[in-house]
Amino acid sequence: MKPNGILLNTQPMAETSFSEENMDENGHDHILTSYDTPLRVDAFEMDDDLKIELIEKHFRHIMEIMGLDLTDDSLKGTPRRVAKMYVKEIFSGMNPENKPSITLFDNKYKYDQMLVEKDITVFSNCEHHFVPIHGKAHVAYISSGKVIGLSKLNRIVHHYSKRPQVQERLTVQIANELKEVLKTEDVAVVIDAQHMCVHSRGVQDTGSSTITSYYGGKFEKEATRREFLSYLGM
Repeated sequence: MKPNGILLNTQPMAETSFSEENMDENGHDHILTSYDTPLRVDAFEMDDDLKIELIEKHFRHIMEIMGLDLTDDSLKGTPRRVAKMYVKEIFSGMNPENKPSITLFDNKYKYDQMLVEKDITVFSNCEHHFVPIHGKAHVAYISSGKVIGLSKLNRIVHHYSKRPQVQERLTVQIANELKEVLKTEDVAVVIDAQHMCVHSRGVQDTGSSTITSYYGGKFEKEATRREFLSYLGM
C-alpha cells in the first residue's frame, strides 16, 4: 500500500514515498511550501562578488556577536571563506546559470530495460538550520528513445543538492528534472540520507537515517519498483 501523505520520518530506515497520486498532499509535521526552491523574484539581480562581500560583512558581525576574536590568525579569514563557500560552492545550485548542460543520445542499441545509477553522493544543507545533509541517491529511468551520459545523472543530483533543502523537495526536484530532460515519465529516485540537524542538535540521534523515494510511470508498477529496489539491496 502506498503512503497517502508526505511525512519526513527520522527513525532508522524510515521511508517517504512520492508518486503522481500523492505529490500534492502535505504531511502533518513537515509542510512543503513548494516543489520549487523558495526564491525571491530578485534573487539573481545581485552578482556573486557583491553577495560574497555582503555575506562576509554580516557573518563577521555574527562572529563578533558570539564573542569571537577576529584578530586571531585562525579566525580573521573565516567570514570571507564562509561567504565564498556559500555562494560558489554549497549553495551554487540556487543559480540557474550553474545548471548542468544535458546532451541526449539516440538509443541506437534499443536498450529497453531500466538503467540504474546508484550510490550518487548527496551533500546538501538543511534549510531549517543550515547544517549538512549527507547520504546517497539512487536514480533510474527507462528510455523513451533517448539516453543520457551517465555522469549527467550525478550532475543533476549534485546541482539540486547544492541549495538549502529538505529531502522531500530534493527527491522531487531530481525526479522532475529527469522526466523533463529524458522526455519520459519512467523515472525513479531514492535518497537515503543523514541529517545533522537530527544528529548534532535537538534529539541528537546519531543512528537514524531518512529515506525518500519517487516512482513515476512504469516504476509505479510493483514488479518494476521491486526490480529497482533489488538492485539497491533494499
